Amino acid sequence: MIAARLWWLLRWLGHRRVALLDGGFAAWRGPLSSLPPALPAAAADLQLPPPAELAAAVVDAVTIDTGLAAPTLRLIDARSPDRFRGENETIDPVGGHIPGARNRFFGDNLDAEGRFRPAAELRVDFLAVLDGAPVESCVMYCGSGVSACHNLLAMEIAGLSGARLYPGSWSEWCTPDGEGRPLRPVTR
Repeated sequence: MIAARLWWLLRWLGHRRVALLDGGFAAWRGPLSSLPPALPAAAADLQLPPPAELAAAVVDAVTIDTGLAAPTLRLIDARSPDRFRGENETIDPVGGHIPGARNRFFGDNLDAEGRFRPAAELRVDFLAVLDGAPVESCVMYCGSGVSACHNLLAMEIAGLSGARLYPGSWSEWCTPDGEGRPLRPVTR
């Protein structure tokens, strides 16, 4: 899950040659070393995309709040179903989800061995959650913007590119006011 956030962050910053080991550390079959690798001089020469391109890949709370009535905005929450329903919130001060969001638990992207499920299966699942909405209208969020990146990676594997990330995610959305009430609408 955390590696998927790094994958997204590096790609967001313009580094397109990013890969993850499917199955994680347990899947590694090569030699191991605790020494940092020697990097060629060109490896440090990363050119950031233009600010408009960086901004286009993310969505903020104001954009979501004003877009809740838009029929083409498709919010997908990557948290577990119980947290999505507001039944088991142990991290944030308020349980529930953003109104109109759909739940697609990031853990459903993996098989029993911890590897990504086949691309065709992931594609079927995500197209069902999108329910006819274009991929570009999809905004992924979770609790803090980490596991949502796992869904973004799974969508890429499934050939569904163009979804965006709400980095502030539920933790930002449900921030209470001085009286302990959510600043934004919440569904439970």
